[in-house]
Amino acid sequence: MIAAGLALAVASAVTIGGGYVLQHSSASRLPPLSVRRPLHSLGLLFGSGTWAVGFFAGIAGWVLYVAALRIAPLSLVQAASAGGVGVLALGSRLTAFERVGVVAALGGLVLLGISVGSHAPTSHGHVLWVAAWVGFSLLAAGVAARLRPTAAGLGTAAGVLYAAGDVATKAAVGGGARLAFVPVLLLCHGLAFVCLQLAFQRGGRLASAGLAVLWTNALPIAAGTALFAETLPGGLRGASRIGAFVLVVAGAVALSRRGPAAGGEAFEPV
Repeated sequence: MIAAGLALAVASAVTIGGGYVLQHSSASRLPPLSVRRPLHSLGLLFGSGTWAVGFFAGIAGWVLYVAALRIAPLSLVQAASAGGVGVLALGSRLTAFERVGVVAALGGLVLLGISVGSHAPTSHGHVLWVAAWVGFSLLAAGVAARLRPTAAGLGTAAGVLYAAGDVATKAAVGGGARLAFVPVLLLCHGLAFVCLQLAFQRGGRLASAGLAVLWTNALPIAAGTALFAETLPGGLRGASRIGAFVLVVAGAVALSRRGPAAGGEAFEPV
């Protein structure tokens, strides 16, 4: 079942990554989007056939992701999903830092494969701790978007918000009272969507979606251990799992070093 969950996670990453490529290609050429004119901005986005295909591909990828979460630990699913940054890199002219970031993320995926083995059952998290994680994530994302309204800053904010939504999703799939996290995860994903579309207009897809993908995956890997009692395996597998997490974070740092795209910072923050 663990292997099937990882296969679903990789399929999800490819689908979501491809969707981001299409969304970025379209959004980067649209007139400036603004949260002050939400209906107008949504009309611009959905008026583009390319963007709409990318959007629905992202939804399909999220469905695959939820299916993966039901049969595999959160930390493993997220680390596998980090491979989606490779999809974003296809066809791109990469800077030296971006090449380092992509290689680091894919290297983390290889180490993840080495770490796969049997796993003890995991919990769906204590409600208060999950709520605290989500609350802090909302605060951190707001600070990132406010202080650095660039492709990297907004991409980071989107990644933190998507990660919070994924943590809430893991809690919600436990059913029962934890279904109260469904509105929370929808809020997180909605805010992340806004940040990511704004990021698409301020820089390249690796500086925006690439950072979002890596933070979306790096933070829940930590949450898997901190909130959901996902224990590290021993020996080589445990070392590989830690190495995978380190490489994903290193990839995010490398991608954040890219300078602003030409003309990419001319838009107003909101």
